[in-house]
Amino acid sequence: MIKVMIVEDSSTTAEYIKFILESAGGFEVFPVAADGEKAVSQVTHSKPDVILMDINMPRMNGFEATRVIMETNPVPIVIFSASWDPEDVKKTFQAMDAGALAVLEKPPGPGSPGADKMTRELVQTLRLMSEVPLVRRTTKLQKIEVSPGHTRRMEEAVNIDEIELVAIGASTGGPPALYKILSMLPWDFPAPIMVVQHISTGFLSGLARWLDDSCAIKVQVGRHRDLLKAGRVYLAPDELHMGVAGSGAIVLSDAAPEHNVRPSVSHLFRSVAFEYGRTAAGILLTGMGRDGAQELGDIKKRGGITIAQDEESSVVHGMPGEAIKLGNAAFVKSPEEIGETLKKLVSKL
Repeated sequence: MIKVMIVEDSSTTAEYIKFILESAGGFEVFPVAADGEKAVSQVTHSKPDVILMDINMPRMNGFEATRVIMETNPVPIVIFSASWDPEDVKKTFQAMDAGALAVLEKPPGPGSPGADKMTRELVQTLRLMSEVPLVRRTTKLQKIEVSPGHTRRMEEAVNIDEIELVAIGASTGGPPALYKILSMLPWDFPAPIMVVQHISTGFLSGLARWLDDSCAIKVQVGRHRDLLKAGRVYLAPDELHMGVAGSGAIVLSDAAPEHNVRPSVSHLFRSVAFEYGRTAAGILLTGMGRDGAQELGDIKKRGGITIAQDEESSVVHGMPGEAIKLGNAAFVKSPEEIGETLKKLVSKL
C-alpha cells in the first residue's frame, strides 16, 4: 500500500481526492493536513510514501511547507493547484525548485470535461513519485564549477565556433533543472534554445513566466512560424509537437503523440538533427521513460554535441539514463555543469 498524505485546506476537495485514491486501490490515505504547518508536524511520525500538497493555504503555504519538509524529512511531494493567480503560479514553481517532483491541476468533479484523464494522471503520478528516492536538501542554488581539465576535454572534442541551436528535453524534475541551467546564461546568450518540458496542461505559460522572471535570458512559449532568435528560450506549447525548419522558423504540429506524449522530445531532437546537424547541441534532462533517448543519437550521428543529465542530480534518471545506455550521450553532467558548458560552447560565436 502506498501511504499518502493530502495537504489541503478545503475539506470538500480533500475528501474527493481521498475517494479517488481509495477507489483506485493500493493507497492508504492519512488524515488530511489542513495547512502546511500541520503537514510539517505530521510528516515525522506519519512517514508517508508521497505527499499531495496544495499551494494556497493559511498559516503556511505549500511552497514553505515543501521547503521545510525537504530540508528536514524528505518525502516525494506532488504539488496540485486550481489557481492561475500569478503569485500562486510562482509559488508552485518555487516549490518545485525546493524539491517538489511534479505539478498537477486539481481534478474537477465527476462528469466534468477532462475529469477522467486528470484523475488517471493523478493516480499514476502518485504511484510513480512514491518510488522516487530522495535525500535531504537545501533550497539554495549551488553553483558547480567545471574543472579546467574537464572543460578542455569538452572544448577539444567540438568546434565551439559552430553551435547555432541548443535543444533541451525534460520531464519529471525538469523545471528546477531548467532553472539551474538557464539562470547561468547571460541575456545576450548567442544562440536560440528550444525546450520540450513535459508538464500538466495549463502550467506551461506559468513555467515560462517563472523562468523569464528568474533568468536573465528571455523565456517564452514558442509560436508557429516564429523565427528563432539568439538569446531566446522557446518552450513547446501544450499539446503540440515543436520542431524547426531550415529557415530557422518554429514548426508546431498536432501529429500523433510519441511515447504517449505531445509535445515530444523525440520529435524536437529529430527535427533539430536533420536541420542543424553538427551545429546543434542536444541536452536530455531528468524524466521518466525513453522520450528523446534514441533521437539524441540522431544529433550525435550528425556531428552535434549531446549531453545527458547525471543520475545523482536527476529526480528520475529514466530518459537521460536510457540515452547513456544507448551510447547517445557524449557527455554526462549536472545541470550546473551543463550551464557552464553552454556558456563555453557558444562563447566564441
